[in-house]
Amino acid sequence: MKQSVVIVESVAKTKTIKKFLGKNYEVLSSVGHIKDLPKGNLGVDVDDNFEPKYITIRGKAKILNELKKAAETADQVYIATDPDREGEAIAWHIFEEIKTKNKNIQRILFNEITERAVLNAIENSQSINLNKVEAQKARRVMDRLVGYQVSPILWQTIYRGLSAGRVQSVALRLIVERERQILAFIPQEYWSITAQLQGEKTEPFYSVLIKIKNKKIDIKNEQAAKSIVTDLKSALFVVKDIATKEVFRKPAPPFTTSTLQQEAARRLGYTAKRIMSIAQQLYEGIELGEEGSIGLITYMRTDSTRIADEALAAARDYIAGAYGLEYLTEKARIYKTKKSAQDAHEAIRPTSMKLEPKKIKKYLTSEQFKLYELIWNRFIASQMTDARLEQTSIDIIAGKKSGANVTEDYLFRTTGSVIKFRGFLQVYEDYPENGKESDTTDEEQQNVPIALRIGEMLRLLDLIPKQHFTKPPARFTESSLVKELDNLDIGRPSTYALIISTLLARKYVEKNGRALVPTELGFTVNDLLIQNFPSIFNVKFTALMEEELDKIESQEKDFPAVMKDFYHPFSHALEKIKTKKDDIRESLIQDTQENCPQCSKQLIVRWGRNGKFIGCSGYPDCRYTKPLNEETTETKEVCEKCGKPMVVKQGRFGRFMACSGYPECKNNKPFSLGISCPKPDCTGTIVERRSKRGKVFYGCSQYPNCDFASWYLPVAKSCEKCQSPYLEQRQNQTKGTFLYCPNCKTSYEQNQENE
Repeated sequence: MKQSVVIVESVAKTKTIKKFLGKNYEVLSSVGHIKDLPKGNLGVDVDDNFEPKYITIRGKAKILNELKKAAETADQVYIATDPDREGEAIAWHIFEEIKTKNKNIQRILFNEITERAVLNAIENSQSINLNKVEAQKARRVMDRLVGYQVSPILWQTIYRGLSAGRVQSVALRLIVERERQILAFIPQEYWSITAQLQGEKTEPFYSVLIKIKNKKIDIKNEQAAKSIVTDLKSALFVVKDIATKEVFRKPAPPFTTSTLQQEAARRLGYTAKRIMSIAQQLYEGIELGEEGSIGLITYMRTDSTRIADEALAAARDYIAGAYGLEYLTEKARIYKTKKSAQDAHEAIRPTSMKLEPKKIKKYLTSEQFKLYELIWNRFIASQMTDARLEQTSIDIIAGKKSGANVTEDYLFRTTGSVIKFRGFLQVYEDYPENGKESDTTDEEQQNVPIALRIGEMLRLLDLIPKQHFTKPPARFTESSLVKELDNLDIGRPSTYALIISTLLARKYVEKNGRALVPTELGFTVNDLLIQNFPSIFNVKFTALMEEELDKIESQEKDFPAVMKDFYHPFSHALEKIKTKKDDIRESLIQDTQENCPQCSKQLIVRWGRNGKFIGCSGYPDCRYTKPLNEETTETKEVCEKCGKPMVVKQGRFGRFMACSGYPECKNNKPFSLGISCPKPDCTGTIVERRSKRGKVFYGCSQYPNCDFASWYLPVAKSCEKCQSPYLEQRQNQTKGTFLYCPNCKTSYEQNQENE
């Protein structure tokens, strides 16, 4: 009996799918793409309707021969590449290669790697969707035209090895423009005033001033704040109104690719690239002991929030059994999907309600478990009831006695909420991405008093004026950049991880904590592209091209028409910039007013792979170079080898300390912060180090004898509460930069002196 052959993309899937299909099926892998555009040339015939010239990828000939051989003797061939445009393109390339070996070739699609899904796909095999293939071809050709025709301009004007991408360059533009907003931002001082009050039957509580003479407060400086505080000290405080209302909070939809990257980045701290890698493992299958390999989640590249009916029914049964009927909605929740979404897929969800995270935890790595639990909880919560809260707002007036009343000179407000029924919060605690600065300290954020009555006179215990400064917009993190790209319909969620990792790899952007900060090179590349391709590398045009790709798939437009609409303005800008490459190159060169010590020609500042450097203008005849920043900072430490002062230098891998007697003495060591190691009985100091991946951390100079290490910058300031000898400088979106005690967990504001 002849076997049927099933061809998948990933080797990891083969074992799982083979187990489902049995001995009459041979499951093979293409190991991703088998064809692509050539690396050595453009590979697109712009004069022949932009037809791509695909070639077999180097190293894939052996795999392709194995697929052909298997197809030749098979009864039926099923191509089961991923259920998206890219998977459809891979399926088409495989089909084109093996169609002469077997005429019975069908496409099968499954959204999850489970026995039910795979067998159902076999029963409902279909033809390859050529519209999806055309849409993917258009994306690939667009990206090739931009990458292979713009990148050389960067090589010729800045340095070789740089890259420009159709979507990547727009993402860089968003990061650069946000950074310029931050640099141009001028902080504005303002003050808040909080009163500590007490009622006849209440504990002390806090209330914030919101209006003066019925106008919103605008206290610009300390003098104005002090004047108001002086006036309030003699004022009477009376409860004006108490309002209580019921508020409902709804759960978020199950994850799409974009929302999974956002949430996992900010909750778990993973990069977008890492998130997608772990999700791929969960999708392809995990060995669960005697049960063998099972796919734990549905396909992770999706922008749909749709859930299959049987999955909804299973989730509702699980909620009723695990949490009770009071946590179950009367009807299943159906979430709206974005207009631009490819709704053939489902949202990301668990494949079975029997595979609870805690039950299979022993089979998962720590990262797999955390991501799987996040996906599980979000999916279950999406079908649970609303959280019900009771929100209370107390208005308090302050003023002078006027007959039987008090004048309403000032209005204070105390607000708070109490959860009456947790609903979906029982499973998935949600919180806003961008916290707002509170006008009160942690100590002041008390529960709202419940024993107050309207008209009650309150006792003033304290007045707390507090200085604030307006804050610039926050830098993008991986999470917030993914959200922005998704909101603007730029690119596809499946490409976001690659976009961010490319920006980091090309050194256009670097990470400061979790924030994405453009480098000087990033600014330079961005400005060059925007100045010369303003109509191509902009948000509206890039989003429009995504719509055009969707129209190819829906047959509203054809491939040649879309490519002509794209290429006409692009080629015009390309020809224009080619005529002024020399001018651009000259504009990026800076004079140094120094002469070369080897040939006496002028030294200039140039770009290289490791940033800017000083080189001879006589290159390539004269190859003299030196670092751009040779200025050194002398320290109090002396070289243990020759006794000369140690100085701080900047090298390829960051700061380090070197002997000022170089080159006679070549002694160097890690950069010291000048802070003693906090470990008991350790005589070392804290030094700056780098991990294998290049991330800065701080450790003891006595390593390996001392294992002290911290990812956060230690600051030579003791904790006021526990007397810890040092604090850590930390940063988040809510507090900005602050100091934190790793011993007692106390936070402190970072003032000018600390900075």
